[in-house]
Amino acid sequence: MILQAHLHSLCLLMLYLATGYGQEGKFSGPLKPMTFSIYEGQEPNQIIFQFKANPPAVTFELTGETDNIFKIEREGLLYYTRTLDRETRSTHNLQVATLDANGAIVEGPVPITIEVKDVNDNRPTFLQSKYEASVRQNSRPGKPFLYVNATDLDDPATPNGQLSYQIVIQLPMINDVMYFQINNKTGAISLTREGSQELNPAKNPSYNLVISVKDMGGQSENSFSDTTSVDIIVTENIWKAPEPVEMVENSTDPHPIKITQVRWNDPGAQYSLVDKEKLPRFPFSIDQEGDIYVTQPLDREEKDAYVFYAVAKDEYRKPLSYPLEIHVKVEDINDNPPTCPSPVTVFEVQENERLGNSIGTLTAHDRDEENTANSLLNYRIVEQTPKLPMDGLFLIQTYAGMLQLAKQSLKKQDTPQYNLTIEVSDKDFKTLCFVQINVIDINDQIPIFEKSDYGNLTLAEDTNVGSTILTIQATDADEPFTGSSKILYHIIKGDSEGRLGVDTDPHTNTGYVIIKKPLDFETAAVSNIVFKAENPEPLVFGVTYNESSFAKFTLFVTDVNEAPEFSQYVFQAKVSEDVAIGTKVGNVTAKDPEGLDISYSLRGDTRGWLKIDHVTGEIFSVAPLDREAGSPYRVQVVATEVGGSSLSSVSQFYLILTDVNDNPPRLAKDYTDLFFCHPLSAPGSLIFEATDDDQHSFRGPHFTFSVASESLQNDWQVSKINGTHARLSTRHTDFEEREYVVLIRINDGGRPPLESIVSLPVTFCSCGEGSCFRPAGHQPGIPTVGMAVGILLTTLLVIGIILAVVFIRMKKDKGKDNVESAQASEVKPLRS
Repeated sequence: MILQAHLHSLCLLMLYLATGYGQEGKFSGPLKPMTFSIYEGQEPNQIIFQFKANPPAVTFELTGETDNIFKIEREGLLYYTRTLDRETRSTHNLQVATLDANGAIVEGPVPITIEVKDVNDNRPTFLQSKYEASVRQNSRPGKPFLYVNATDLDDPATPNGQLSYQIVIQLPMINDVMYFQINNKTGAISLTREGSQELNPAKNPSYNLVISVKDMGGQSENSFSDTTSVDIIVTENIWKAPEPVEMVENSTDPHPIKITQVRWNDPGAQYSLVDKEKLPRFPFSIDQEGDIYVTQPLDREEKDAYVFYAVAKDEYRKPLSYPLEIHVKVEDINDNPPTCPSPVTVFEVQENERLGNSIGTLTAHDRDEENTANSLLNYRIVEQTPKLPMDGLFLIQTYAGMLQLAKQSLKKQDTPQYNLTIEVSDKDFKTLCFVQINVIDINDQIPIFEKSDYGNLTLAEDTNVGSTILTIQATDADEPFTGSSKILYHIIKGDSEGRLGVDTDPHTNTGYVIIKKPLDFETAAVSNIVFKAENPEPLVFGVTYNESSFAKFTLFVTDVNEAPEFSQYVFQAKVSEDVAIGTKVGNVTAKDPEGLDISYSLRGDTRGWLKIDHVTGEIFSVAPLDREAGSPYRVQVVATEVGGSSLSSVSQFYLILTDVNDNPPRLAKDYTDLFFCHPLSAPGSLIFEATDDDQHSFRGPHFTFSVASESLQNDWQVSKINGTHARLSTRHTDFEEREYVVLIRINDGGRPPLESIVSLPVTFCSCGEGSCFRPAGHQPGIPTVGMAVGILLTTLLVIGIILAVVFIRMKKDKGKDNVESAQASEVKPLRS
């Protein structure tokens, strides 16, 4: 047994020395509290540290949570004998002490902490293989209605235990739209915006989701995963707007009065009302049961309808869904008497008016609801003053309020004015209105102009619209300020375009001729204008208008030089970007109002692509066009009159260039950081993107990808992901640790098709924590290969000498070794 122990100590010592652990101050040191970190799953029989004992100590003692895994040799070598498992115990709290030859403690015990570092050796597992839930239609997007949970025994503080959730299947999938979403960190399932709008239990009462969970945050191809199923029942949304409410106005019942209600799908909602119209007085309230009340009597005449919103919020004051629109209509009661249109309503009647003709209509008002019995009015004449030549000369239609002559025509010399008292009533109220009827002279005189010819008038064609250019006057011998004597002037000849008009002064019957539209020398240089003066009231039978009611004048319009006018403000043309130089790409047209010739020119042709024919306005290309450089291409066209004042005007010319496939594909970015960790444990892949500068359809480009060199096809392959992305994969794992340049052929599939060969540099390198460590050149102070070989031979010689000494001491059975070593805070496990 002693020999076996010595042999075990000797093996550990050899391993200790062969791997450099004997260097003073690195992996050995005095006994003091220390913490070591070791990855779980490492091979057993790995040395952790060698403690140095001070005399009279001759051996070491290990106690604490050793779990029969951790051992310490007499020489102070601390090691472990079995593979560590963090999930069994993540921290081992040990104590080390030194003992003298009698077993008495010399130093210590001191605490030694072994932290077992995690590796990803456990897959995540859902707590349930199947979940069931229900969700209301129209629920608020993003509000969770179910949580799925998974556990992972790996360290949650490392990526190994960081879980990521994802919905991988939704059944049914309607129009390729996801109705559900999941928080990838918490597993909270909620509706998407589309799901909130589209879920309908009448169409699809249930859905099934397949949820996956991955460790490593879902970011690694080597992550572990698990799946679960979720069955979801869609229930009907009870958050619906109630039917419109009808309330009788001026209610005398005690208030508040419940008028309707709303209910959220689940208990605990907080309700409120929002006044859509921002009224100064909002007579409604809602309690936390969702019952809506009117808080005071309503007046239909003040406001006949109300529209407001009911809102449901959660405990965090966030809306649970969209607001509901509430409509309240106020029903009318007969609480308003009829009102007269004015204190006295005045009508006029001609003295020769026929029996039954309308004199006028008395229109009273009632503020109650229209077209109901509350606002239906009755009219009745209760008194006529004077009663000459008899009473009852007038009658009024009961419901229409129209007054008519009832017995005979009136004569102004008998009575020039009558006063009527008329009773207007609804079913509950009566009001007296007063009407004055004036008997007016008949229209038996025609208007007569003060002169029949107003001569000639010369105006420039740019005279301002609205200018008064002439005053005309006619008189009428009928009674003043009546329809028989009022004069209206009309232009009946010489102004077919309606450029002139006549306004009449109602007090003097003076006519003012004004310009209503711009004058135009080119279309009407001379106009012979004829006026007619007439009354708004018809002439009595046998009287007609004659030449005295007509007048004329001659209008001369002088020319004013005007700039050319384009036929349109913006001209547009479309051509292919590869048209030949000299191709006609468009044309513009303009005319000069004075008929002068026009010269065309271009302005703003910054790229020098175009020229214009100065005479015809045709536009040609003079240089290669390029859609990618600018489309539409905008220039200004200038039309200048030749001769005269050389006035000019400007129009816009837009040249739209259609695309031609003239740009070869290229890499979308500079790929200089692509790498694989060397050596490869399995074939790997990388993703890259291509693009070009041509215009694509709404579906985007459709590139094809291949390895450009046959010599590379044994090592590499390219597979298309979509129209712009491809995957570069290795065909094997036997690659050197260096940079490879892979040539990729990219074809755009256009008309004509264009392709290019691009270089994709890929580096195989040593990795640490996801980063690539590229080898550096020789540095000063770093040993050369020859020096390293010499150091190795020297080390082996020293080991041989030490082994000889050990065997001699074993033979003498002294068994006392005191190996000095150096200290370190963390150990890298040795490989046997």
